[in-house]
Amino acid sequence: MIVCGDDGLAHRLAAELRGVYGEQVTLVVPPSVRRVRQPVVGRARAASAALLDRFSAAVNRTGAGGAEPASNEQVVEAAEVTEAVLTEVGADRAAALALVYDDDETNIRAALTARRLNPRLRLVLRLYNRRLGQHIEELLDQTAAVASGTGPGTAGLDASTTVLSDADTAAPALAATALVGTSKVVQTEGLVLRAVERQPPRPGEVADPGLCTLALLSATSNDPAGADGSEGSGEQGPQLLPDEAAVASATGRGTVVLEQVSYSGPSLPSRRGGVPPFASLFSRRLRWSLAGLVGCVLALAVALMFVTGEHPLYATYVTLLDLFGINDPAFHKSTGRQVLQLLSGLVGLLLLPVLLAAVLEALGTFRSASALRKPPRGLGGHVVLLGLGKIGTRVLTRLRELHIPVVCVESDPEARGMATARRLRVPVVLGDVTQEGVLEAAKIHRAHALLALTSADTTNLEAALYARSVRPDLRVVLRLYDDDFATAVYRTLRAAHPFALTRSRSVSHLAAPAFAGAMMGRQILGAIPVERRVLLFAEVEVAGHPQLEGRTVGQAFRAGAWRVLALNTAPPGGRRGEGEGPEEEGAPASGLVWDLPPTYVLGAGDRVVLAATRRGLAELLGRRRRERAGA
Repeated sequence: MIVCGDDGLAHRLAAELRGVYGEQVTLVVPPSVRRVRQPVVGRARAASAALLDRFSAAVNRTGAGGAEPASNEQVVEAAEVTEAVLTEVGADRAAALALVYDDDETNIRAALTARRLNPRLRLVLRLYNRRLGQHIEELLDQTAAVASGTGPGTAGLDASTTVLSDADTAAPALAATALVGTSKVVQTEGLVLRAVERQPPRPGEVADPGLCTLALLSATSNDPAGADGSEGSGEQGPQLLPDEAAVASATGRGTVVLEQVSYSGPSLPSRRGGVPPFASLFSRRLRWSLAGLVGCVLALAVALMFVTGEHPLYATYVTLLDLFGINDPAFHKSTGRQVLQLLSGLVGLLLLPVLLAAVLEALGTFRSASALRKPPRGLGGHVVLLGLGKIGTRVLTRLRELHIPVVCVESDPEARGMATARRLRVPVVLGDVTQEGVLEAAKIHRAHALLALTSADTTNLEAALYARSVRPDLRVVLRLYDDDFATAVYRTLRAAHPFALTRSRSVSHLAAPAFAGAMMGRQILGAIPVERRVLLFAEVEVAGHPQLEGRTVGQAFRAGAWRVLALNTAPPGGRRGEGEGPEEEGAPASGLVWDLPPTYVLGAGDRVVLAATRRGLAELLGRRRRERAGA
């Protein structure tokens, strides 16, 4: 396995492949990465903690006394992933290559080169642009088929291309953490799966199991100094995929159950061309002024009708002529007619500035239709989102799809997510979140939750601490890079504010399992965090897996490792692409059958959706190591 990248995702992915799947990994990184402290993953913590030392050894391996890297890992420095670099690291004989640079163009260029060197290489690309990613997948797969001489669509070809986005993978979990009653969300094939944390049932009550029970929460959840969710918490930590006996005996512990909900689509109506609604063209005061003038015109027309005895339409017509000063003077007319003409002229003088104000205000509204909105007065119960980068933009879209009011805070007026905020008409506060008054402008004192998703850990922490001083009970979700630092922050904030909800999330921690599964040739549908552990959802073909094939659903279940959830009856390859949005009205259903009886026998032609731990999935889907190398 070859992993090429320039940030924490590359190192976490390499650690995932080594520590969970036991694969031999070559990590290609730029020279500057050796000064960055690398993240750790699960039981590979000791190996990852020493990564910096081994990296230095790899850099100096040609020098006197230089130590060779470990047998299952190799670290190579390269400023760019060129054909020479790919040849040096053995791309022509590798099983899979992951290109997880932060720049889409760099990943695409390297993928084209790698596909030319090895048509049978499995490629995993990190791309933010969804539409471009779909075209790149088709192009590289077609290139592999042509180069192998098998033709497009040949089933025997082992090469495949998978395009993933760390932002798309992590956004549902980050967005769902800020919602009431919904802590985790996985979306696939137009279907939304919601994992809900349930409190322990009271005496005499029976908890609703939902579709199934995914996990038991920590026994130390009420202990501010507890280690709930950490890898070393043992039996006191969360138990993933427990059996019925474990659930029945776990008294006083909360559960995470899976629910199926239908997708309701975006909450905002589409406005073509950015045209604002009519009510927003004029202010309330101007609308009342126009209504008053219309009332005056009608009153003058009625009065003229009674004075002159004319028809109502004619009286209205004459009143308008008087109003605009284009009628003949009422010489030798009755006194009442002359008074009404003078009043009509006076109303006409009042109408001119009102009409001018209406025109100017409408022009200003159209001009500012694409500008940033300010938080409206009286706003409350919203989510304050800090940072409109790649992650923040995806989370913003998810929140709006779930009908959640959002106020964004961004210091860069040219940030990636500004266009999305304008399109969705989301209020944005421009300013540095660390400066006084910025969070107040976002109405943090009336907010429901704070999502700190900037790329700087200290900025996120400072914003969270300040928000806690304003609202001690505020729900806070932090994006923190370093896992040890995130754990320390999480425990400290929970101890200081035991009655408030605090969560720390790492994007690379949420995304790495999906990338690792793709490198193993399996599609990870999503990842759900359970405290500080991760539960994966994957679609697997039963054929070739003795733990599944020929067994019943009940026999295929292994507690703490994997569990079959549903049978996918949709045609292979009929899934919608990631990020394509909700299903259109009238589209076919997802094809997932959830009510599988425990006695259903899994056949070789079945495809199932299962939930698994990282190590369980590695055991179930572990490829026959070194067979290809031996061949």
